[in-house]
Order: sequence, then C-alpha cells, then structure tokens
Amino acid sequence: MNEQSIESLVRGILKDMNSGTSPAATETTVSSGAATVADYPIAKNHPDWIKTNTGKTLDDITLENVLNGSLTPDDLKITPRILKAQGEIATSAGRKTISNNFDRASELTAVPDARVLEMYNALRPYRSSKQELLDIASELETKYDAKISAAYVREAAEYYEKRKKLKGDN
Repeated sequence: MNEQSIESLVRGILKDMNSGTSPAATETTVSSGAATVADYPIAKNHPDWIKTNTGKTLDDITLENVLNGSLTPDDLKITPRILKAQGEIATSAGRKTISNNFDRASELTAVPDARVLEMYNALRPYRSSKQELLDIASELETKYDAKISAAYVREAAEYYEKRKKLKGDN
C-alpha cells in the first residue's frame, strides 16, 4: 500500500469517526439553531463546523501531519459542542436516549482522562462505598459542572446500596 492510499484511508476513517460518536476531529462553532438530521454526517455536510480545542481543522488531520509530529492526541479530542450537535441530530431523528448520551459525553469532556478512568473503576461493583460515590457525584457537579453525570453516579450509589454492591458488601 502506498503513502497516498494510506493517507486516503486515514482521512476516510477520520471522517467516518467524526460523523458518528468517536473522539476524532472536532469543532468550535456550529451554525445558529439546532442541528438536524439533514446536517448528518457533520464531517461531510459541515466540515466548517469541525475545529478542535487546539485550533486544528478537519483538513489539518492528515497522515503527513501525524508522521511529522504536527498533531498531538489533544488535537484529536472531541469538543463538547460537536457532541451537542450530534445530540441535536439524534433528537431531530427521534432518538432522545442517544441524544441524552451525547449530552452526558459533552459534560465529561471537561474531566481529565485519568480522572474519568478513576471514576469508571470506582463505579465497578464492590469498589466504592456509598459516600465515595456521592463524593464523586459532588465532584462532577461542582468541579466540572457535569450535572447529568453526577445524577447517574448518585443513582448508581442508591442502586448499589439496595443491591448490596458497595465496598464491604461482598
């Protein structure tokens, strides 16, 4: 496979990932009003919406820039706004549950990756006390303004308590 074929493949994958739910290239400004089904896939229909927090555009995401070190992992992280636009598209398509998932994901972009993994592990059965889970919920809500995610963690704390899935219950 030659370099041109590889670059074409990488660009195609990145465009597919961005038009769905993947943490590929992202954006900062979306047109006024809610995005609709007609806007999907965003990478194809509105590449101008796509801009990363570091200022990269979809056109900046090339194999050449990967190979020459011009792109970093931070250049490929999805932004809250593109997740919200995806949620608006899901709502427009009558997929409210998926829209809610995009809203929650949008909130979590503010939480550092390492902390997300710590929270994930803390949410596994028997890993945390109820108070530890409530502390995580409070952190999500107050430090990161992640109210939807905080509500999920509080719900998990209640559920784990009822089902005896808290640390020390086993």
